[in-house]
Amino acid sequence: MNRYLWERMAKSTLIHLLLLTVTGSCLFPLFWMVRSSFMTQQTIFTNKSLFPAEWHFENYWNAIIEGNFGMYFLNSLIYTVTVVTGIVLISSLAAFAFSRLKFPGKNFFFYLFVAAMMIPLPGSFVPLTVLMNKIGLVNTRIGYILCMINVGLSLSILLLKTFFDKMPADLEDAARIDGCGRLQIWWNVALPLARPALAVIVIFNSLNVWNEYILAMLLLNNESLMPLQRGLMVFQGSHSVEYPLLMAGLTIAALPIIIIYLFMQKHIIKGLSSGAVVG
Repeated sequence: MNRYLWERMAKSTLIHLLLLTVTGSCLFPLFWMVRSSFMTQQTIFTNKSLFPAEWHFENYWNAIIEGNFGMYFLNSLIYTVTVVTGIVLISSLAAFAFSRLKFPGKNFFFYLFVAAMMIPLPGSFVPLTVLMNKIGLVNTRIGYILCMINVGLSLSILLLKTFFDKMPADLEDAARIDGCGRLQIWWNVALPLARPALAVIVIFNSLNVWNEYILAMLLLNNESLMPLQRGLMVFQGSHSVEYPLLMAGLTIAALPIIIIYLFMQKHIIKGLSSGAVVG
């Protein structure tokens, strides 16, 4: 029995050491980025201590003022909120229609959305750019927002349709008896049941929109319209030697999405693992 306990403790210790090593290797670059953002150009490569001797909080203020990070941050916030809201509304309506309604070509159109998931995201950027050029929506907020909504629809529809397929028909019949129409059933019955999937959709698409760079580079050349990641590259080109300001800009770009992920990570596992169960 003692031997069994020792073997179990040794195995558990090795597993935890491995996990701690992987966690440290992932977190250390983030820690070094934040640490460097509070240092000066002269000490960033000479001071080898874990924490700076003097904390230069003015680096963040200089990054916001000199690099227009306040404007870039606001643009990213607008794009993220608008795109995620659009994806949730459109994908939930489409998924509800594919799951609960009968109409000609339903399976064909659904499989088209599923097939679109096999196309790499950069592969869809070229036709999107050509389309935006033809309809005159390049260098506009609405053009970029529509493209980002299009990018996130396929996976969102697939996830939500899985939940709606498992929705008991008795709930829908009870809602009809109470006088609910199709839209009311979608809003009052289907969406509350699909909250785990909605959480996954919100998190994944928030990450995609916040971190998007290639499509923003193709569509947005006006600096006043650039999101944070695109603006960060412009800032890097102008301040490539000023590493503390660059690290401060990277921290501003990474911090919001890290906080969201830390608070919402349990919903990712719950949403992806409960596709076969509703409620």
